[in-house]
Amino acid sequence: MRLTTRTNLALRTLMVCAVNPDRIVRKSDVAVAINASENHLAQVVNQLGQSGFITTMRGRHGGFTLARPAEQISVGDVFRTFESDLPFIECFSADNTCPLKGVCRMSAHLTRAVEAFYASLDPLMLGELVDCNDGLEAILSLDEGTRMARAAHCTHQGSARVN
Repeated sequence: MRLTTRTNLALRTLMVCAVNPDRIVRKSDVAVAINASENHLAQVVNQLGQSGFITTMRGRHGGFTLARPAEQISVGDVFRTFESDLPFIECFSADNTCPLKGVCRMSAHLTRAVEAFYASLDPLMLGELVDCNDGLEAILSLDEGTRMARAAHCTHQGSARVN
């Protein structure tokens, strides 16, 4: 199985928003942070907004933020949103022209396998990918203040776990 570039960009965009929770994120900032084309990113941001993952704001000071806390965004939901309209194999397609159509038993097994893949990602939340991940924050944090505040939070969380 291979994920599309759009799914990859969607997850990275959500990570940027999660690492910068108190900031309106701009598409241009995300494009630089994740090494993506702004034009391609525009399509992804649009779909993230339409799907309720981010809240978008128009205008001169516009941009986007997470629509809900990172701890409530399932990676499985994100992947399904971006991958479900693309058939995994021809027999999943509405215009299936496979000569084995109707007699092949493989499609039922592939359906279960694809669903198992998504189901394994359902309990994984965006917050788990970014929380106290210093390396990720160093790359995706858009300002020094955010980096410092999150570092203090993680230090506090780490000492709370020790006790």
